[in-house]
Amino acid sequence: MTNRQDERPDNKVERVVREYELGDLGRELERRWTGEGRERQSLRDLADFFNRRVLESAMDEAGVVTLQGELENIYDLLTGDDVTEGARTQARNRLEREGIDVDDLQNDFVSHYAVHTYLRDYRNAEYEGGDDGDQREKSVETIQRLTSRLNAVTRRNVENLRSTERLDVGPVDVIADVQVVCQECGRQDDPIDLIERGGCRCRVDE
Repeated sequence: MTNRQDERPDNKVERVVREYELGDLGRELERRWTGEGRERQSLRDLADFFNRRVLESAMDEAGVVTLQGELENIYDLLTGDDVTEGARTQARNRLEREGIDVDDLQNDFVSHYAVHTYLRDYRNAEYEGGDDGDQREKSVETIQRLTSRLNAVTRRNVENLRSTERLDVGPVDVIADVQVVCQECGRQDDPIDLIERGGCRCRVDE
């Protein structure tokens, strides 16, 4: 008899959980997302939480000893938007000296889109948010689907041009970055972050 779990499609989050021996981290992601026994966390926060666990596992495997707060600092240096290239390079070099392949490590980091797909499609997780919550989830799914489509179309066209020598570029990654700008305060937000927060910071944080 085939196990239902075996019939589920391959999923990056689940693969990384297995490869890094992260135990029941998938269940912890689900609890944090649904707000089971705690305040509900956003998909972006869950992606950061997951990626820090991946980094921690890689460093433990390499025998790296860290001080309190050092792991979080290294993660921020690797992924932060406002980090200088010099600081990022120092963090990468430190890990490389410890025998960690940083490129492979960062390829195993996941986005909040990947976390959402994992929770909804792989674990069939849902959270009780009433009609408003349901509509927000539908909006997140629509945005995620369109973003994935944009990524796929862009990658396919670039790779086609590259393979026929019409575009001089090495192997590429594609990142679709859509931002919503509040005309009242000028803040920019990732649309999924905005939806999950329930509004712009200029209103929600008042």
